[in-house]
Amino acid sequence: MKRSVHALALSSAAVLCTAFPVLADDKIDEICAEAEERYAEIFGAPSSEADGVTIVKMYKYNFCPGELVVPVGTTVRWVNVDKRTSHSVILPNEPESDRAFPEESVEFTFLTEGDQEYLCGPHWETQKMIGMVTVTSK
Repeated sequence: MKRSVHALALSSAAVLCTAFPVLADDKIDEICAEAEERYAEIFGAPSSEADGVTIVKMYKYNFCPGELVVPVGTTVRWVNVDKRTSHSVILPNEPESDRAFPEESVEFTFLTEGDQEYLCGPHWETQKMIGMVTVTSK
């Protein structure tokens, strides 16, 4: 009898553990949808219409999108669409950017192939504000 109760507890825990990432992804999707709405309010057009750059929104301690794939030579612009906090961007082998306050941005052009994790200087440890850019050959 104890064995079946134990097995039931384990299977319930497994179901809960696999359910939480889906909820987390849904929450990130909501946050990123809000970030896109804020971007459009601020700049009068969706981020997809930015001329010649790839946009990453910084909002509610997240990068939106959190992961992206770009060809070598792409300029990425991180735009702070938060209302009250500043963010920065730290890339491998690069100094930390200046703080981007609400409605300000930071840009970087990727010239080297590979995966490059980046983070927000003031929020990567406490808020896990970390992103990834995969740079591919053209």
